[in-house]
Amino acid sequence: MVLGELFPYAHVLYNALMVVYVITIVGTIAVVVGENRNPVKSLAWVTVLLLLPALGLILYLFFGRSLKSVHIISRKDQQRLQAITNPQRLNMVADDQPPINQRLLRLTKSLAQVPTYVGNDIEIFTSGKEKFDALKQDIQAAKSYIHLQYYIFENDVIGNEMRDLLVAKAHEGVEVRVIYDHVGSFTINAAFFQRMRRDGVDAHAFLRITFTQLANRLNWRNHRKLVVIDGRVGYIGGMNIADRYVTGTRTMTPWRDTHLRILGPAVAGLEFSFAVDWNFMKRGLLTLPVPANEPGTVHPGNEIVQVLPSGPTGKWSNISFVFLKAIANAQKCVYIQTPYFLPNDALLKALQTSALSGVDVRLMLPRHTDSRLLKLAAGSYLKECMLAGIKVYFYEPTMIHAKCVIVDDDFTTTGSTNFDFRSFEHNFECNVLVYGREFNKRMKDIYLEDQAKCTRVYLAQWRRRPLAIKAVESLVRLLSPIL
Repeated sequence: MVLGELFPYAHVLYNALMVVYVITIVGTIAVVVGENRNPVKSLAWVTVLLLLPALGLILYLFFGRSLKSVHIISRKDQQRLQAITNPQRLNMVADDQPPINQRLLRLTKSLAQVPTYVGNDIEIFTSGKEKFDALKQDIQAAKSYIHLQYYIFENDVIGNEMRDLLVAKAHEGVEVRVIYDHVGSFTINAAFFQRMRRDGVDAHAFLRITFTQLANRLNWRNHRKLVVIDGRVGYIGGMNIADRYVTGTRTMTPWRDTHLRILGPAVAGLEFSFAVDWNFMKRGLLTLPVPANEPGTVHPGNEIVQVLPSGPTGKWSNISFVFLKAIANAQKCVYIQTPYFLPNDALLKALQTSALSGVDVRLMLPRHTDSRLLKLAAGSYLKECMLAGIKVYFYEPTMIHAKCVIVDDDFTTTGSTNFDFRSFEHNFECNVLVYGREFNKRMKDIYLEDQAKCTRVYLAQWRRRPLAIKAVESLVRLLSPIL
């Protein structure tokens, strides 16, 4: 007995479903084309939707959609926060900076209206133990509030120590607010954060994933790692809250990463970034004063700093644009450390152009990594780099998770941003931009110390990789925009 005899309208239902299906695919293609994105990426999505419509539609729903039309904060609330965190209306351009840096300062003003904070003291941590020892000491000294935001908050030794310390401060009457990324901390039992909330810590997941919101939220991650304590001391960098930075893993010694401790007016920039994310999660508008930026405050240092957030809801790809401008401006050198190297076409060409024009361009990557897939994708770019004269180094001792770009003698940026598509286009990130020779030299010295623990890779050697590895790298590279 055929289906038509059991259900006489089966063919009608089938035709109706096919019409809906075709309209959905065509409509999705129209949306992709109408967004006027990079034509190569748009063409790739159209090709996938045409050749593999069902799979392509699922992939597009999870990885292809844009958040450019989403407002992370209203203009009115943004202005209120700026008035609180920047009451002195600091100069947007430091007039004593060289012309190249002044152009960078003007770029950041156009991108995000971020102020320039003068008179900061910055301590650099390359050891997880030293960073967490200092952070725990600062948290213990907190009197008013603690704002803590991390992509990953592990339920391990350091994670439990930090949780217990935050709970203890909440019991003392200190206001403790915590933002963690739901996907980044997905392996953590819910009871870990429930205990925090039960004991007075206001802890919440950024873009919590639910079944109904899976496609809307899975691809957009908050990768920022920053802390503000009493508006007086701030932390920003690449370290998450996890034992891997302190005691290592089963297969690797403690990860090598970079984190900063900041005293001075720039703490207000970190506070602003946290407050915007807090508001985005519908937790209210934080209107706490920032003592480090009040009139009459003695500035503790000499560093000129900007705090630059970036994310998929912004009009521009803020940090990507700054990287591009800084690399294009380089006269002497560009030193890059990144755990994942998947550059977009513009940044790859900027690096190649600088190297071909005689600039000393160096790229430091981990030999040992936590992601085989990302390492394969990165490998597909290295031949193009070395052909242009870019020096490529593999860090040997352990996983290097540091993220920094050092240009010439007076510009450095570091924070949470990897040199890859995900950080530039899909993640909420935050970097500090530091203008000055003293900090640049300190960071450059650290880079050269790390370089002494590296093996340089030469083009002739790289070309001798097995053909199978090259083929896999090329295939994985096609996935670079969504990795």
